[in-house]
Amino acid sequence: MSRRTLAWVGALLVALLSALGVFLYVKATPYQEQIDHGPSPAAQANPYLAAELFLRERGLNISHADSLAVLPDIDPHQHTLLLFNDRSRMTPRQVDQVLNWTRAGGRLVFVAESLWDEQSKQSNDLLLDRVQLHQSLSKDLKDVPADAEPEPFPKLTKLYLEDEDAPAYAGFDTDFHLDDPKNLAQAWANSAKATHMMQLPHGLGSITVVTDAELWKTDAIAKYDNAWLLWYLSADTDVTLIYNSEHDGLLTLLWRYFPQAIVALLALVGLCLWHVGMRHGPLQEPTPSGRRQLQEHLRASADFLLRHNGQQTLLQALQQDVLRRARRRHPGFDQLNVAEQWLALSRLTRQPTRAISQALSPVSNRRLSSADFCRQVAHLQTLRNTL
Repeated sequence: MSRRTLAWVGALLVALLSALGVFLYVKATPYQEQIDHGPSPAAQANPYLAAELFLRERGLNISHADSLAVLPDIDPHQHTLLLFNDRSRMTPRQVDQVLNWTRAGGRLVFVAESLWDEQSKQSNDLLLDRVQLHQSLSKDLKDVPADAEPEPFPKLTKLYLEDEDAPAYAGFDTDFHLDDPKNLAQAWANSAKATHMMQLPHGLGSITVVTDAELWKTDAIAKYDNAWLLWYLSADTDVTLIYNSEHDGLLTLLWRYFPQAIVALLALVGLCLWHVGMRHGPLQEPTPSGRRQLQEHLRASADFLLRHNGQQTLLQALQQDVLRRARRRHPGFDQLNVAEQWLALSRLTRQPTRAISQALSPVSNRRLSSADFCRQVAHLQTLRNTL
């Protein structure tokens, strides 16, 4: 192909590409699209992240923790403790710690976790029992009288405030009901059928009990007056939010980020076990019956002496051996009385005198059990070997 033909082909390609670019420029229409990638990792790890941000926007200092270990470092004055974690393992000591903190001037808000058992007169929630409130199922309550005025929002919980004509509405779970058998509560909030929040004084502080805290999680806090209610309960204070944050375990994290290393480690462990379990050389032949080891001879001799001479002879021989060695180690040992001999042996062997007296006491004619005989022999051997 000549140079002129190549030039024409190149010019034709350039023209076609230019025409295609003009066509795409004319036909293409730019647009914007938002892609929802779901909650951020911070929101997934903290279900109350939106609540924290809302309170911070209102000027409150807020922190969160996983347990009550931070409570001793929190000044109760002008402080609110939001106890939204699982309290199934809460101890009586921790209950006292929380109530003492509240009595000193703190505000406590916690979720009732267990139903009241009328037979046992308690629930599985130690903190709820201590404040003497009971939780039950709303379906177990008596029906509202037919002539009662219908509620415009029966599923919402109403909170009436002074100098306010209309109530605030919150989205508590209406399946549960709080009861105050001792009439300790000074304020409460109800739905059409049940009570879902109660407030009562406690020393210099106050306690607020709610049936659930789901209304303050990220997906529900923007509904109704849920966010306002949380601010109302903690207004003009610093806030500490305690809840159980779910963290991936060590094995999960290792498998997520180092799967190849874990597979290699497992393979190495398998190879080591296979290597250790391999036989090296031929199987050992059984020991010929005509050959006996020294240990077997000693055991047979001991059995023979025990059968023919009895336990008393063997124990007396061991006692005499101990005393003979003591004479070598302690000059004048024979001139000492029995108590002084035991004290001398205690100094030489560093054994308590009680053990020495038991070992060197005269042997009775009564046959000892196998366990007592072995124990007595072991004591005597220990004394002899020490000397």
